[in-house]
Amino acid sequence: MEYDWSAEDLAFRDEVRTFLAAKLTPELRRAGRLATSVYPDHEASMAWQRILHEHGWAAPAWPVEHGGCDWSRTQHYIFHRESALAGAPALSPMGIKMVAPAIIAFGTAEQKAFYLPRILTGEIFFCQGYSEPEAGSDLAALTMAALDDGTDFVCTGSKIWTTHATEANWIFCLVRTSRTGKKQQGITFLLIDMTSPGIEIRPLVMTSGEQVQNQVFFDNVRVPKSNVLGRIDDGWTVAKYLLVHERGGAAAPYLQVMAQDIAMAAARQPGRDGNPLIDDHAFAAKLADLRIRTDVLEVLEYRTISAMARGKDLGPASSMLKILASELSQRLTELALEAAGPRGRVYQPHATAPGGPIARYVPPADGYLSGADWQAVAPLRYFNDRAGSIYAGSNEIQRNILAKAALGL
Repeated sequence: MEYDWSAEDLAFRDEVRTFLAAKLTPELRRAGRLATSVYPDHEASMAWQRILHEHGWAAPAWPVEHGGCDWSRTQHYIFHRESALAGAPALSPMGIKMVAPAIIAFGTAEQKAFYLPRILTGEIFFCQGYSEPEAGSDLAALTMAALDDGTDFVCTGSKIWTTHATEANWIFCLVRTSRTGKKQQGITFLLIDMTSPGIEIRPLVMTSGEQVQNQVFFDNVRVPKSNVLGRIDDGWTVAKYLLVHERGGAAAPYLQVMAQDIAMAAARQPGRDGNPLIDDHAFAAKLADLRIRTDVLEVLEYRTISAMARGKDLGPASSMLKILASELSQRLTELALEAAGPRGRVYQPHATAPGGPIARYVPPADGYLSGADWQAVAPLRYFNDRAGSIYAGSNEIQRNILAKAALGL
């Protein structure tokens, strides 16, 4: 396999770099650099989406007729890589990267015409209604009921760990419309207007103190059947399609940036002997190991891109990449916390760009910061990243998928 970029790819890379240099304001770079999780500051993320949309780059993976770009797989990777290196804030994945591809694949002409343009502009902002208090990794055990009532479904139940439910005006949900057959059957994929009567949102306080996740309650919420995506009772097919998009992407560039930031931090943080921490052999060995692993992950992503460009199915590779990326990220945030030293143990979210409101926290009136902003962000990233091996299908489930699909066990 050839790993060198072509002349065309290098020209595209330069075009992306020029665009990022011109459009990424200091405020947007700060939001990207000091983000505490995969979900950046909401306002910064939406501001960046508007800039990308004006340039036609908000949803490059979509078909061209719906506002996407006629890019090669390599160009998509280059765009994500350069965005990471430039410190661009991430876009919320729930609309553009998750439900929109499902709408494109399974939606009616009317659904595509209504949702897709509004997702691009940010007028419609989706959150995801999958997990329930008793249905997380075993998602097929969900019980939220959608009862047939003529032209509507009447929905009752709750969803939990719903990211940015307080910012969203739409939610895509898996609901139970039948209880016959296997538990994967009788599930329907439903698009629900969050302003519908009977919906209540209760924020959940995360270990980082942020209120990004929520529990959403549905009490006899009426939803038109025209909001069904795909076929009634066949939502599991849509959900499996969407999960491939949730697990896919280019993680290695972001992890490489994290590793580089840790190296720079360790160069100015004294170790136990008073010398820079980067000179500590034990610390340097851990960092070197993780940098090697991120480079290996990038090679695996290149191989995946090459296979997809040849029309091959991603198959269980998405599960493998999800496991590797999430566990590498957790180890990197652990090492970042070590590099931050004692000042990294101080709770100072006012110096970061969190993904949601900070519960019960009063910042100092003068904005005082003990240490540097990178030290303040380290503990919040550490706490947030503990969930990385759970969301998008727990890593235990992903290993079961690999065991069955790749090893035949």
